[in-house]
Amino acid sequence: MTQKALVLDQQAIRRALTRVAHEIIERNKGVHECVLVGIKTRGIFLAERLAKRIKEIEGEKLAVGELDITLYRDDLTTKTESQEPEVKGTDIPVDINEKKVILIDDVLYTGRTVRAAMDAIMDLGRPSQIQLAVLVDRGHRELPIRADYVGKNIPTSSAEKIVVELLETDDTDQVTIYEK
Repeated sequence: MTQKALVLDQQAIRRALTRVAHEIIERNKGVHECVLVGIKTRGIFLAERLAKRIKEIEGEKLAVGELDITLYRDDLTTKTESQEPEVKGTDIPVDINEKKVILIDDVLYTGRTVRAAMDAIMDLGRPSQIQLAVLVDRGHRELPIRADYVGKNIPTSSAEKIVVELLETDDTDQVTIYEK
């Protein structure tokens, strides 16, 4: 793969997340009864960043959870030596019943990850609402799923790949397009 374009740098990611934080606050008329749930792996770091920005803006601390959707995937291929799926664990520190759960992920593509995340959430409880926030929406949906909050829409071809790198895992903050 060859890098085609740098789409978001560190400042652009920060601005996008700040905008999404404001949109979450506005749409929910505050953040009372909201829980941010990051989809492993990069969604967790984005959820933590959003919670920090929302606290700076609104003065209210949000619960942040992490969701492992491994067992809910319909295209599961990664397995351990024992041929079992590698499960990394889910940790949501509050009861999600009757809460507004805001799922956070880095890239929205086919919609299959989000479908799996919704299945996982429903196994944990019955939220009053599930919303979706993504850093990048690249199109090419296979399922009728749409994000409520989008940091950046990046139309892509199927021959392109979006790569999100975050300081917490990759020592840099950027979003790039690669050509296959």
